[in-house]
Amino acid sequence: MSRNYGFYNPVDEGLVFRPVDYVYSSARDYSGENGLLDVIVIK
Repeated sequence: MSRNYGFYNPVDEGLVFRPVDYVYSSARDYSGENGLLDVIVIK
């Protein structure tokens, strides 16, 4: 994952060690983990 400003705000503020550890971030979805909300793709 490239350094994305929005994903790294909680890391820079010392809230978490990795962007995917922040429960309110969509970084989890982009890394293949399950996020807080279900992602639904509409075609």
